[in-house]
Amino acid sequence: MGTRFESWIGGRYVRARSSNSFVSLISAISMLGIAIAVTVLIVVLSVVNGFERELQERLLAMTAHANIEGLDGEIGDWQLIGDAAAGNPRVRAAAPYVNGQALLVFDQQLSGVQLRGIDAAAENNVSGLGETMRDGSLDSLAPGEFKIVIGSELASALQVGVGDKVTVTLAQGIVTPAGVVPRTKRFTVSGIYRVGMYEYDRRLAFINIADAQRLYRMRDAVTGVRLAVTDIFAANEIVREVARATGQVFLVGDWTRRHVNFFRSIQITKSILFVILLLVVAVAAFNIVSTLVMVVRDKQADIAILRTIGARPGSILKIFITQGSVIGVIGTATGVLFGILLALNLESIVASFESLFGIKFLAADVYFISDLPSELQFGDVAVIAAIALVLSLASTVYPSWLGSRTAPAEALRYD
Repeated sequence: MGTRFESWIGGRYVRARSSNSFVSLISAISMLGIAIAVTVLIVVLSVVNGFERELQERLLAMTAHANIEGLDGEIGDWQLIGDAAAGNPRVRAAAPYVNGQALLVFDQQLSGVQLRGIDAAAENNVSGLGETMRDGSLDSLAPGEFKIVIGSELASALQVGVGDKVTVTLAQGIVTPAGVVPRTKRFTVSGIYRVGMYEYDRRLAFINIADAQRLYRMRDAVTGVRLAVTDIFAANEIVREVARATGQVFLVGDWTRRHVNFFRSIQITKSILFVILLLVVAVAAFNIVSTLVMVVRDKQADIAILRTIGARPGSILKIFITQGSVIGVIGTATGVLFGILLALNLESIVASFESLFGIKFLAADVYFISDLPSELQFGDVAVIAAIALVLSLASTVYPSWLGSRTAPAEALRYD
């Protein structure tokens, strides 16, 4: 009965208009501060989670889970690795490739690229390149056709489209009576892909593996073999098993080792942002202290009357704890609601602002990812809400204790 009475009075203090308008304003500001801080923390962590997800997906779309290469940059009998991969139950697919450097020339435009020779059918089994095609098809890379698939940023820089012919120039030269002449070959653009990462869209081009072997004079050798595994987080262990199964010595690598710095930096950034923004939540929550102190001063007469009719100091303590807790709960709930709504619709909101003002928040030539992704994780939301509520509750203790120590005689002396 007593608890219900104290909760009723505490709730009434929250709902009622205070005779002191400044106290009411401070209460509203406390709620708003907590709501804004919780919203910002949810949205920022969702953006960081989105970056981590997009980075992993886009990296794995262009780079295999693991790869095996020869010590001298070439593997003569790559089928040996293919057989070892086929015998490993944790390997889904294997695909050979040829890597090389080249210069692409079209009209007056030119650009250096990494040229990768692939088998289109096998490549689709180890990466998501086929799903990134915007124009043309990856299957157009047939042997002897001398066709090339380039990224959207490279196509824009060279001002080419599907059907245009580009000249591939190699650093390896041909000795002629007139001197050393660079080796060149005309390729037809048969496809344009877009991953959304500038480094790939601008610097990587694909041709058929047989054309690449002929272009780089590698006969039947390849640079390496790419693997797709069943568990991407065990890629390092699996690729070593495959390499040992061949009985030969190879260089092995996996996606975690090649890009580990990206994911470490994201985790560090997420931790730092969480701590910094948590301090903002703490500041907003501790505004409740000033709010309740002012309420206690404003309600001195009420406290004295309650004490004279038999209310114990503990009851007064619970009344103001209830009031402060209601402020914290309303502020936290509002922040969680708006944070979830913003996080779920952030990409469309940002796209609307970009089209409205004609700006680009993430320039493709500066950042790895040109879009602003967002991934809401309800575990983060639960942690943020719990911490905000705990801080809000802790902020009510001192002012409530101050109100419970009010002496009735002193409070009513001048009333």
